[in-house]
Amino acid sequence: MDTNHKLAGKNVLITAGAQGIGESITRHFIDGGANVAIHYFSSADKANELVAYATGKGQKALAIRGDLTQEADANAMVEQTAAALGGLDILINNAGSLVDRKRLGEMETDFWHKVMDINMTSMMFVTRAAAPHLAKHDCSSIVNLASLAGRKGGHAGSLVYSTSKGAILTFTRALSSELGPQGTRVNAVAPGLILGTSFHDTHTTKESAAATVAGIPIARAGNAADVARAVVYLASEYDGFITGATLDINGGVYNM
Repeated sequence: MDTNHKLAGKNVLITAGAQGIGESITRHFIDGGANVAIHYFSSADKANELVAYATGKGQKALAIRGDLTQEADANAMVEQTAAALGGLDILINNAGSLVDRKRLGEMETDFWHKVMDINMTSMMFVTRAAAPHLAKHDCSSIVNLASLAGRKGGHAGSLVYSTSKGAILTFTRALSSELGPQGTRVNAVAPGLILGTSFHDTHTTKESAAATVAGIPIARAGNAADVARAVVYLASEYDGFITGATLDINGGVYNM
């Protein structure tokens, strides 16, 4: 699908846009002609590399560091984005982490809140700050990154992560109704096993990955570009009729 004519000149904010799936998403938007604000927490070098890649193509770009679990950082990031790019058309809520695997009996209250804040509260902060800027356009779009774990419950030790990702699915549906009248569509993607990212390099063993791949109908794991193409599709259809939907990207291991 040719999205270039739809993305050219659009202003996009990607949270955690400098590593893993986020980096691929950012590159796809840049290649589509969009201006990008790249949020990062620890990947400064890659964020700056992406800025150089975009500006080399004649597009606006900036890198913004922030801890999005802090309301002030989330607000400042959005305001800086709108000021630097001249507005905001598309928000990609990609930031999130498993952090660590803990079963219910091991669950400390602080750990529960930490993961929920990283995956869900931060998304609310950013979206709340971005919504008035998105409303200034007749057609705007939000894409939230959920997970297959939010559908199925995840593997052992991912209780709070899976719960937070399931909440994102509901957050997406609720927001689509709330923000629809202002012209903002809200959708989500739910990736399954996406190898080659720091997430699975850290939290998924080779044995677990192999077992998962064995159950995938198309007999391979996903990669970051598989997710990025879907995100760009949903975002670039900012004048379309899809909202409140979740696109499952898992090779057919789960569908509904």
